[in-house]
Amino acid sequence: MSPPSAPLPSQHFSEKTQGLELLSSAIIMVDNSLTVCYINAAAENLFAVGNRQALGRALLPLLGDTTGLKAALDSALAHNWSYTGQNVVIRRVHRTSLHLDCTVTPVDLSPARLLLEFRPIDAQLRVAREERLIEQQQANRELIRNLAHEIKNPLGGIRGSAQLLERELDDPQWREYTQVIIAEADRLQDLMNRLLNSHRMMRPIVLNIHDVLERVLRLVQAEFPSVSMRRDYDVSLPQVTADREQLIQAVLNIARNAAQAMDGEGEIVLRTRAARQVTLAKRRHKLALELQVIDNGPGIPDEIRDKIFYPLVSGREGGSGLGLSIAQSFVEQHQGTIDLESVAGRTVFTIMLPLTQPNSN
Repeated sequence: MSPPSAPLPSQHFSEKTQGLELLSSAIIMVDNSLTVCYINAAAENLFAVGNRQALGRALLPLLGDTTGLKAALDSALAHNWSYTGQNVVIRRVHRTSLHLDCTVTPVDLSPARLLLEFRPIDAQLRVAREERLIEQQQANRELIRNLAHEIKNPLGGIRGSAQLLERELDDPQWREYTQVIIAEADRLQDLMNRLLNSHRMMRPIVLNIHDVLERVLRLVQAEFPSVSMRRDYDVSLPQVTADREQLIQAVLNIARNAAQAMDGEGEIVLRTRAARQVTLAKRRHKLALELQVIDNGPGIPDEIRDKIFYPLVSGREGGSGLGLSIAQSFVEQHQGTIDLESVAGRTVFTIMLPLTQPNSN
């Protein structure tokens, strides 16, 4: 039997809380029984719960395992005083734990009695880290691009010389060596072309992101038939303006890396959701696309986790180390971000792409 729903907030209450929707901080209001009577868009995004799911529900089960928070809320209600908690840990099933600063303030706005403001303590660190990564990636891409240009010309000379030498050799064994030189020169030439092509101009069109993912799904299944591919789509998502081929290549590179890391066995999940009030490339967007590629493989080794998006860094023997670097380049060209969480048995690559114009305020 489902719990009784909380009464709908009055028009006066709704008018008073309108301004809270514009805040980047996660705001939740609860009544005397710690039942949610208001949640803003930033809180919906932070706790991955919709407004309709949250209103009328008990706060603590909604958030997750919040050891120590209930006693603080009960005390705030009983004594009508404020509370500030630092590094409050909220543990969630099958999701990353949240580390938050929490401020509780008594309010007199019926039916609300307490206003809770949550701020991820790593938010500023994440912004600073993203800025450093962008600068590093720009420098890395420029370096690699210059190197690729410098390497292409000598490669052509090496290949041509090997072909001329091959014509002068009668011994098949010696000609095998020239074939090795030619094959390796072709491989390096292809590598240089891939590095240079990642910087081509975008050709944006209006598209359905799930059409892109279906294409990736078919390609991965064809190459790795033993890998289980699962869809977890939010079909209500609006269309996105993007370069179709770049998005296919970015997601395909991530999914293919996952399949290779699992030796062609295991499960990959393609997941889409809407994210609200998101900052991307230093701009605030009301709505963004959250696209996740999730696998149950061995995870990314600790020693390369912070460098996994760098060119020529690979956790797989024989890998070129270009797939994730190219994926990041394509995502950044769309004014989006790509992030990684990895532990043994669960690796999640999260791509965030804007669905709206940046907020003007």
